[in-house]
Amino acid sequence: MGTEIERDRFDEADHARFAARLTENLEALAQLLARPRFGEGPAMIGAELEMSLVDRAGRPLMINQSLLAEMGDPRFTVELNRFNIECNSSPTLLAGSPFSALQDELSGALELVDDALGSRGRPAIVGILPTLAAVDLEAGAMTDIPRYRALAEGLLRHRSQPFRIAISGADPLEVHSNAVTLEGANTSLQVHLKVDPRRYADVYDAAQMATAPALAMACNAPSFLGHLLWEETRVVLFKQAVDDRRTRDRAEHPVARVAFGTGWLHGQGALDLFREGVALHQPLLPVCGEEDSLSTVRAGGVPALAELRLHNGTVWRWNRPVYDPADGGHLRIELRALPAGPTLVDMMADAAFLLGLTFALADGDPYRDVMPFDSAHSNFYRAAQFGLDAELAWPLGGGRLSLLSARELVTELLPRARSGLLSAGVDVAEVERLIGVIEARLAAGVTGARWQRQRIMALEPRLGRRGALNQMFAEYLEHSAAGQPVHTWPNGS
Repeated sequence: MGTEIERDRFDEADHARFAARLTENLEALAQLLARPRFGEGPAMIGAELEMSLVDRAGRPLMINQSLLAEMGDPRFTVELNRFNIECNSSPTLLAGSPFSALQDELSGALELVDDALGSRGRPAIVGILPTLAAVDLEAGAMTDIPRYRALAEGLLRHRSQPFRIAISGADPLEVHSNAVTLEGANTSLQVHLKVDPRRYADVYDAAQMATAPALAMACNAPSFLGHLLWEETRVVLFKQAVDDRRTRDRAEHPVARVAFGTGWLHGQGALDLFREGVALHQPLLPVCGEEDSLSTVRAGGVPALAELRLHNGTVWRWNRPVYDPADGGHLRIELRALPAGPTLVDMMADAAFLLGLTFALADGDPYRDVMPFDSAHSNFYRAAQFGLDAELAWPLGGGRLSLLSARELVTELLPRARSGLLSAGVDVAEVERLIGVIEARLAAGVTGARWQRQRIMALEPRLGRRGALNQMFAEYLEHSAAGQPVHTWPNGS
């Protein structure tokens, strides 16, 4: 996110300086993007895997800072809550076997965490911990570092009222809290794709289009605080848990900090997304670096754009633009919708389908001529709420939209995802292995969310809701550690 945060209190002068720096950063980025051949090069991918730490009873283990101090591995960072950590993978070329490379690295990372935890517990990869209780998400659960204290202070200052979580579902939930730690219940697999700036709009819009069907067959968060809710409850929880808008202000400021987007980019590019993020959302962390970004660009250098990157890190689009000054500077899309878990092979299959469909759509598909952005927006939230049962709009031909269940739609789209991966240079064996996982998952009609929900419902008559959640999660952890994809997991009563 750029500049290091060492303070958690700011005054009006800090905000004024930061606003001026954001304006300078945007102009510097515009000049940089106009530079011939900037950001070109082979496509690469990487990932950030968020995970929870749990004790042997499956309850959150609040030791992230001490654990990472013991491990001393720079790939790992703490997350918002004390039971969360994140592993940042090495970037890898898209051509070849990139998902195998990611899977191998993340597998090794999980083993390191497991070894470091020892008898204390284990890592858990799941969209939302099923065993969470309200006491686990009180203010004291927040990781005690200046960045998160400042973030919490900024959100609450703008909002000036408790956060309200209201989620529909089989067992609706409403919670009010003065802490941002409700957001820390969420964990995800965030996939990064390096994109040529000149193709950014096409690839970004294609990713927006592809996200709903990819999410529908990847859902893995059907419960929160003991309530059965959306298939991917993480989507609605995240949006509400860091919403800095007061209730009365939402008509004037309709776009939340966690949002799907406001429209197709068409020929516009990443710069427009950064500009929109600055225009729509007030800074939360107004910390200025030392660099004069415009002077750096004019001298032929690559600026850090620390302030823009810091602000962008507090605007949580589900597909987020990323500027990185590393390796001569480049642009990425951070694909943030996929949940953590149930296994590494499931996550790699999810990522492969999402990227493959993105590549296929970006390669001249005229979907934007048929598909209103509002339909793509609705698709995303329907996919999160209903998973494979979601009815999604899609242009399947004839210049009109068709409405299909997500299960039917993903089945229709699998050949396109396969061809998109192959055209991007991914090895045939890699493509067939991962697309095969999706095919088998669809045939079985099982996602991580469905498996969890079915086990809870089977166990609840005998154990009660809390007992069912605990027993289900114990089984989930064992199956997840074994590494076989979720469609192969036993689901007996």
